[in-house]
Parts: sequence; C-alpha cells; structure tokens
Amino acid sequence: MDYRTLGDSDLRVSRLCLGTMTFGQQNNAVEAHTQLDFAFAQGINFIDTAEMYAVPPRAETCGATESIIGEWLSRQPRDRIVLATKVTGPARALQWIRGGPPALDGANIRAAIEGSLKRLRTDYVDLYQLHWPERNQPLFGQWAFDPSREREGTPIRAQLEVLADLVKEGKIRYVGVSNEHPWGVMQFIRLADEHGLPRIVSIQNAYSLLNRVFEYGLAEVCHRERIGLLAYSPLAFGHLSGKYLSNPAAPGRLTEFGNFGQRYAKPNVSPAVKAYVELAHRHGMSPATLALAFVYTRWFVASTIIGATTMAQLEEDVSASRIELPVELVEGIDAMHLRYTNPAP
Repeated sequence: MDYRTLGDSDLRVSRLCLGTMTFGQQNNAVEAHTQLDFAFAQGINFIDTAEMYAVPPRAETCGATESIIGEWLSRQPRDRIVLATKVTGPARALQWIRGGPPALDGANIRAAIEGSLKRLRTDYVDLYQLHWPERNQPLFGQWAFDPSREREGTPIRAQLEVLADLVKEGKIRYVGVSNEHPWGVMQFIRLADEHGLPRIVSIQNAYSLLNRVFEYGLAEVCHRERIGLLAYSPLAFGHLSGKYLSNPAAPGRLTEFGNFGQRYAKPNVSPAVKAYVELAHRHGMSPATLALAFVYTRWFVASTIIGATTMAQLEEDVSASRIELPVELVEGIDAMHLRYTNPAP
C-alpha cells in the first residue's frame, strides 16, 4: 500500500481510505468489523466517517456508524489509525441533529465533536471536517450558484476560531473541508494565515469519470496551497460498475433509497456510463476497476474514499489500486470526457 502526506500536515495516509456510511444501514456491526479488519490488513490506515452517518440520514441511524467504528477502534492500536469524521452542516432539515443544525457555530461544532469522540471511543480525531459549507452554495447535484439564495451564516473566521480551540485542547489534530468550492477554500486559507488559525489540509469532494469538476479550479488551488483531495464516490453510486445499464432495478443504494441519488438523475449519465463500460471491456477489465484505477492515479488525489456493502466489492476496490492504466486507455478516457463532460456534477 502506498502512503502520502495529507496536505500540509504530518498525517501519512494510505492512498485508499475506507468509507463507512453503509455501516449501521446496509451493513451491520459484524459485517462492518469484517470490512475494517480486511482493510487494515491490506495496509489501509485511513478511515472516514461522519456524525450524521449512516446514509441516507435518518434519526434512527444517526451516529450508528461512529458507534460501530468505536467498538472496533477500541481493540486497535490507536496511533496506527488515521481517523477522520465530520460535523454536520446546516440547512438540510436534519431536525434530529441539534435541531437542524441551524449553524456551524461554536456551540454546534463543540456539541458535534464531543458526541463523535464519545461514540468513537477515542480522545481525539486526526482530521475533523466541515461536512458542507454553511454559506449559500450549490451542493449534492445542484450545479449553478444562485445569489438570490443568500442567507446569514457563521463567518468562516468564527468557524476556524472554534476549530483552533479544539486543536489546542487536543480533541482534533487537523482540519478539513468537504463539498467546498474555490472561493471557500481560498477564504479558509486567507483567514487562517492572517489570524494564526489552523490551515485546512484536505478537501473531500466527489470525483469520478462522471464528475471531474474538481479539475477546473480546485486542482490548481489545492496544489498551490498544499491541500489534499479526498475523492469520494469514485464509482458514482454504483453507476460506473455498469449494473444499472442492464437492470435499472439492480440492488443498490439508488434503487433502495429512491431519490437519494439526485446528482445522477441527469440525461447524459446513462450514455456516458455506457461509453465507459464499453471502453473497459475493450481493454479487458471490469468497468468498476477502470473507474477506480482512473481516480486512484490522478496526481491531485491524496486518498480515494472507497465503500462497499459486500466483501467482494471491497476486494475489487483494493485490487484496482494495483492497476496501471496504459497511455492509450487514459487517452480514451479523456476523449470520452470531452464527449460527455461532467454529466453528474
């Protein structure tokens, strides 16, 4: 397993990160612990979770993922695990999480980290991430900024100040953002530098063959500011496995949870998937392996967040990390990208 330094930190993370949002919903504790044991044995030292998981978010399963991880973590050498979690952002109607939550203010961030530490059975987390911005931004399948939706929010500097206190208290080591945009990243960096506050070391955004938006503005910003991309949804919620082409009702998150996959309910998704599936088959590999290997080998990806509901899926996720894509295949991928440009932003 290859390891990289995450952004401007001293965290050495495996190039694969185990995503856990199925734990407590699609995977029970025994299945989840089996996944964790396998991943750790393969050299994966990086685990990502969030206070709102399992997904889709429900009051009945909120916090279940962290609790399952905490039980497993209590039996592991803590200093060999890089543990990341997230504080829930506001304005998503998750009333069971601190009433919304209404803001990423000091009270909510503090309540969130205290709850996460208790469930995770640890004194600290290595990377604490803001799950999505508090300000008005297009998120989760929205694609256009709309200034008419402006609203009041906790200033970024105030968010950083409470995170700085948590770093000083030893409850978190480093700070990251998620589902962010170039302006937000630059504001976090500028305010941290101006006021001696923690610099963000990572950004967790969607990135796949169907969504290469990161390359347009954020790749340069993150390279120059030493911020590592944690790429999530490399298989685009299972679309890039090709399973929904032949059977739209195939078992999976999209069929089980209805409208949860709004990012992928766009007209060019199916034609693009079909093209990538055919490209994979022409080169003698599975569509999932092609999609994963592409993300794994991008120069700006610090670690790719993989997730699975079965051990067979997880084993393929890991084995794809050993694939080197030939130049002609990468050229074929780029040709497809120019034909079907970001069908699922």
